[in-house]
Amino acid sequence: MSDKLAANYGDDSPIAAFATVPGNSALTLIRCSGKGSIELVSSVFSSDKLKDAPGNTVVHGWIISAHEKIDEVVVSVFRAPKSYTGEDSLDISCHGGSAAGRAVMETLKSAAAPGCGAAKGSIVFRDALPGEFTFRAFMNGKLDLTRCESVMEMVSAKTETGRRHAAERLCGSLETEINEIKKMLVEVLAAAEIYLDYSEDEITSDSEEAAGRLPKQDIALCALERLKKLAASWQIERIYQEGVTVVIAGLPNSGKSSLFNAMLKEDRSIVAEIPGTTRDWIEAWVNIEGIPVRLVDTAGLRESSDSVEKIGVERSRKLLQEAEMVLYLIDGAQGVADEDRDFIKNGDRRLFVWSKADIAPICDQAREIGALGVSAKTGEGLAELYAAIVSAIQEKLRGEHGDGIVGAAIGTARQKNLVDAACSALEEAFAISEKEEPLDLIAPLLREAVNALGEITGEVSTADILEEMFGKFCVGK
Repeated sequence: MSDKLAANYGDDSPIAAFATVPGNSALTLIRCSGKGSIELVSSVFSSDKLKDAPGNTVVHGWIISAHEKIDEVVVSVFRAPKSYTGEDSLDISCHGGSAAGRAVMETLKSAAAPGCGAAKGSIVFRDALPGEFTFRAFMNGKLDLTRCESVMEMVSAKTETGRRHAAERLCGSLETEINEIKKMLVEVLAAAEIYLDYSEDEITSDSEEAAGRLPKQDIALCALERLKKLAASWQIERIYQEGVTVVIAGLPNSGKSSLFNAMLKEDRSIVAEIPGTTRDWIEAWVNIEGIPVRLVDTAGLRESSDSVEKIGVERSRKLLQEAEMVLYLIDGAQGVADEDRDFIKNGDRRLFVWSKADIAPICDQAREIGALGVSAKTGEGLAELYAAIVSAIQEKLRGEHGDGIVGAAIGTARQKNLVDAACSALEEAFAISEKEEPLDLIAPLLREAVNALGEITGEVSTADILEEMFGKFCVGK
């Protein structure tokens, strides 16, 4: 491990951090871990029971400083190795609010306990680095890297579907799949290396190895197919994690802001009968059947002499190019305008919405382009619109990835890149095998694929990779 990583993440010194954001809540949680952490907290605790408390127990008392009672707390005690980090750890439940938690934290950081290797023979808490608790869990064999990453997936999940998929990886579904594929490739690699360890006259002339062919091709092919399936899963998982951008567009006064508010179930955009009320775009997240959607309300698309509105329209047009999907509104009260027809010609990534359906029944021309009648005022057609949005997203995914993903799935871009690397190495090995090139050209590619899979779980890792990955975690995790 590099000196840089060791100075930051690689020690077992006692660390402390807020596991919840201090604020208006019933409780604030402070997490502590590391060598001597129980002794440190005991030195500022009102009862001697904490120091001798068994693991997986709870102790009630006060955090004290210079004989002053700071806060009444409940301390959950975890002793190595049966803890999240694999070290001695404590979770301190303080009263909610900013003041109580911060006072407890300041008291903890001023505590000192007998120790070795620290200044003046004492050990003290230091602030935990981003993801340092989970890093220690990885280093102490409590979690592999896929499950470490799923911790942050759980924290950042925007929908119940995203949470459920992250929980599956936290339970080890991806780790199991990667290890099974790696085991298959190790078997293929071992067969290749056995041949390389013997001279040609010791191998039968009709064997695959003697012919310069990839050994155990059926196993290698099965591994490749499973890797391709994993690689394809990322596009679907990315949708549930990062969401899709859906832009509401149309001519001025076509009902864009009203639809935006109706989908959010709150009044976020200003609604007025005066065209051009929306001068700039406004966005919010909405959950549509488990898919996080970044919904964007835009300025009405028209030529304008107003310099501010003109800027808003240009921004709207740019968003239309970037969006995964556009909900284009046709003003039901006005019918299909000439400007609408220009947008109808290019229906790519667009769902057409006939607005104000409560006062204007949908016309035949709108039906021909598949427009959906929707009333933001009454809610008519909203359920059908949500279904159409989900269907369009799923149709796009089916077009790219067949019938979808069943089973283990990758959850981060890092995992996707490494699965791609393993696929590429294995495909190149097959290509060389077809040309009956020497087996010593194939074996390194098999090793490359095995190492890429080992890097996914953390069996193969470097200090720079670990620092980059855990540095993206939030403090307290």
